[in-house]
Amino acid sequence: MPPQPNPEFLRRAIALATENVVGGKGGPFAAVVVHDGRVVGEGVNTVTASHDPTAHGEVNAIRAACAALGVFTLSGCELYTSCEPCPMCLAACYWARLDAVYYGSSAADAARAGFDDAFLYDEFKKDPSSRTLPATQLHVENPGASFAAWAASGNKVEY
Repeated sequence: MPPQPNPEFLRRAIALATENVVGGKGGPFAAVVVHDGRVVGEGVNTVTASHDPTAHGEVNAIRAACAALGVFTLSGCELYTSCEPCPMCLAACYWARLDAVYYGSSAADAARAGFDDAFLYDEFKKDPSSRTLPATQLHVENPGASFAAWAASGNKVEY
């Protein structure tokens, strides 16, 4: 069970997000990762600055925390983010195995500011072939070669 939420960490995420906008560096999103009551990673939205559509505040904070701790999962950590995570960031939180996510503004607040993720949630409900970005499985010889190699590997690290 994660510890009780600490509003100071959320205030830090909101301050980082605000500084990011005021400083002209990026979007109004930031996050901090906390382990044992201390910040181990911070991240702000750097999508436009880094020319990277995945450089959201939460993803950058998760990357920073993993690098600082020398791990690829963040079990035992919480994430505080200025806004409810978008679908990509929420998935990253699950993949990181965070214990909890605490956020300030809601997805509806973000939508009112021009960041509407409803389209993505609707797209994910559709059959892959019906999405705006169609996804089609191609049939080639031995498409599972990489999975067979993984299963046979003696040096794999489970995650």
